[in-house]
Amino acid sequence: MPVKKPRRFDQISPAANFLLSLLTGVIAMACIFPFLFVVIISFTNEKSLASNGYRIIPKEWSLEAYHYIFRTGEALLRSYGVTIFVTVVGTLLSLVIITLYAYAISQRSFKYRRLFSFFAIFTMLFNGGMVPTFIVVTQLLNMKDTIWALIMPMLVNAFYILIMRTFFSTMVPTAIIESGKIDGASELQTFIRLVLPLSLPGIATIGLFNTLGYWNDWFNALLYIDSPNLVPLQSMLMRIETSMQFIMQNSTNAAISTSILQNMPQDTSRMAMVVLATGPIVLAYPFFQRYFVQGLTIGAVKE
Repeated sequence: MPVKKPRRFDQISPAANFLLSLLTGVIAMACIFPFLFVVIISFTNEKSLASNGYRIIPKEWSLEAYHYIFRTGEALLRSYGVTIFVTVVGTLLSLVIITLYAYAISQRSFKYRRLFSFFAIFTMLFNGGMVPTFIVVTQLLNMKDTIWALIMPMLVNAFYILIMRTFFSTMVPTAIIESGKIDGASELQTFIRLVLPLSLPGIATIGLFNTLGYWNDWFNALLYIDSPNLVPLQSMLMRIETSMQFIMQNSTNAAISTSILQNMPQDTSRMAMVVLATGPIVLAYPFFQRYFVQGLTIGAVKE
């Protein structure tokens, strides 16, 4: 009679494994389905949507919503370029400043660590507000209607500095920093060659926050940008949405043709805007996920 092999204490039964996998799949589908539904609606015919309502499998598919948005021609591609440039440059510059600042105040040997920590915490709790920020950006820094007006206001975030400071203090062993100094490395060499490779999870997290912040930002463009060549994607989509609302609210105006109102894809265009605004940034998640996985080996240091 075969002897049943005892199960290890960290091993779950096949039934429990199936139930947990099923539960995880349901939760994952609940997270993904809203975005898939938005994509489906964006490809639905507007008249079919009005007559049949929202359906997972539409009766009639259509690209009219995307045609309506892409009628802006080069303006949409230019807005994409502005948003990509602002996101990439802003994220890189922000990571450089935040990691250097956080690493400095995380070191007990740094004489002014308490003073600079106070600066970060104070600005996080008490900021100047919108009007002083607008005066500084437009009159003191003269960045009105420049690409830097979209980058500089979001370059440093005190909350992210405190997160990275905590990460450096808790996850980077002091012995590694001391070993670098014993070998004759300077502070900058120690930071670049020893600390940064161990800090990929923290850097990837802050980088993801910054990327999402720059990509989704439209308010700075509303305040500082007048030139059509510097309008980012989110701001442009906001203007398209505002134009649609303006036409609908003034539909009684005789100057507006009723055929335009009838042929305007309202709901599907809004969903198409969501797809265009969020689609590219979704591609950034696998890139950051790769660094998250690599950073899991950070705890393998032995003293």
